[in-house]
Amino acid sequence: MSNAATDKPVWRSLLYVPVNVDKFVDKAHTRGADGIILDLEDSVPPSEKAHARTLIDAAAEKVSQNGADVLVRINRPIEMAIRDIEAAVSPRICALKLPKIESASHVRLIAELVGDLEAARGMTVGSTWLLPMVETADAFFSIDEIAKAHPRVYTVLLGGEDFALDCGFAPDPEVYQYPKQQSIFAARAAGLTPMGLIGTVADFSDADAYRAVVKHSAKFGFEGASCIHPVNVPVLNEEFTPPAEDIAYAQKVIEADKAMAAEGRGSFEMDGKMIDIPIVIRAQRLIARAERIAARGNM
Repeated sequence: MSNAATDKPVWRSLLYVPVNVDKFVDKAHTRGADGIILDLEDSVPPSEKAHARTLIDAAAEKVSQNGADVLVRINRPIEMAIRDIEAAVSPRICALKLPKIESASHVRLIAELVGDLEAARGMTVGSTWLLPMVETADAFFSIDEIAKAHPRVYTVLLGGEDFALDCGFAPDPEVYQYPKQQSIFAARAAGLTPMGLIGTVADFSDADAYRAVVKHSAKFGFEGASCIHPVNVPVLNEEFTPPAEDIAYAQKVIEADKAMAAEGRGSFEMDGKMIDIPIVIRAQRLIARAERIAARGNM
């Protein structure tokens, strides 16, 4: 496996694009998203599924021309998933988004197929990330195991509308808080990157409300999210990027810690606050994330 923590892409924003709608595919590279999800699932009608698979390679070339990573959301059930995976696995595709995952063994089955295809196609085995989506009440109770199922897993995602439908609750931010927070815990426990919003990707028409949801989600520990409308991409990029003042403070903490360490001190006071190891580590992580975001460049 080639995937390692240092190889992980940084995805603040992942924009869904129906692979079979040319006007969206043609403009996707101008939207500024860190990643483009070529969708084979919900946005493609059943009669178009087979044709949609044939469009992946050309669409991937178009949407990536400004540097965005390319992902593909496949279908469920398994017979459709297999055809989608066979069509999608290539050096152009960074990851597969896996809907309606039910268990860790389900993830491992897909990982095995992906690995076989990578090897057969001369790719580096392990180069395709997997993003399993938990979208049922039953699968929710396996979310920890799903997150730890395979080294290919980039994050574990809690589905929005589908999960709410299966659980019978309203898709409102306050109702989502517990299950979404559990997805953060599952991701962190597995060493993954938490992604998602404490809300749904369907809420995009009210710009102020959407920004508030993203801010709230970042506060809880999410580091990126998907969206279905390009108007949301700048908001995701802005709110999931550490603010300049936070970066400056983190740098100040790190420098002060170095100075205090030279005097044999492990904790100290700065600007009226006590600084100790957890705060220093948080500052180091923030700087590392900011540097990785900056390394993407402006797309």
